[in-house]
Amino acid sequence: MSEPRVTFFHAPNSRSGGTLALLEELEADYDMHVLSLGAKQQRQPDYLAVNPMGKVPAILHDGALITEQPAVYLYLADLFTKHQLAPPIGDPLRGPYLRWMVFYGSCFEPALVDRSMKREPAAPSTCPYGDFDTMFKTLTEQLERGPYLLGERFSAVDVLWGNALNWTTMFKLVPETPVIRAYIDRVLSRPAIKRSHEKDAALAAAQASQAA
Repeated sequence: MSEPRVTFFHAPNSRSGGTLALLEELEADYDMHVLSLGAKQQRQPDYLAVNPMGKVPAILHDGALITEQPAVYLYLADLFTKHQLAPPIGDPLRGPYLRWMVFYGSCFEPALVDRSMKREPAAPSTCPYGDFDTMFKTLTEQLERGPYLLGERFSAVDVLWGNALNWTTMFKLVPETPVIRAYIDRVLSRPAIKRSHEKDAALAAAQASQAA
């Protein structure tokens, strides 16, 4: 059987950089379509035909479109199994793995957007994430058990969170506590993550030179 191959839609210096990092970690075969956010290519008809939300990342595989970061990570880690970055069904860590993947999109990002926009969250009884402080405490307490979100086992969920926390602390959206900083450094020190950042920087530089 031939190795699977995916089409990956990516924009440098965006959240899809995490998907690039995961593809590198998985040693996956992929064809990359690079979009320029500065030129608003993500809002052009060609890309809106791929993802009507005009967001990256997006991947195509065997005719299936996958968007939304956690879904993309879950799909890729299950598709490319060489490095076992996704606990399979039946593994005791599968449930915690799914929990932290979904926690990112359902709790972390909504709480972060409300906080960054200085919006009052809904009452905890109706708010999907409760409140920011509880969300952040829940995350921090899990990281304190470390070194990774699943304890000793590194997984695709760490690629998601390591890259996300790197960006959000960089922009002062998340408090850079010692446990958060140590976790970010641990994830970013991995060779595949470094390689993905180098690729992303080269793509960003090429777009900048074209725009000049």
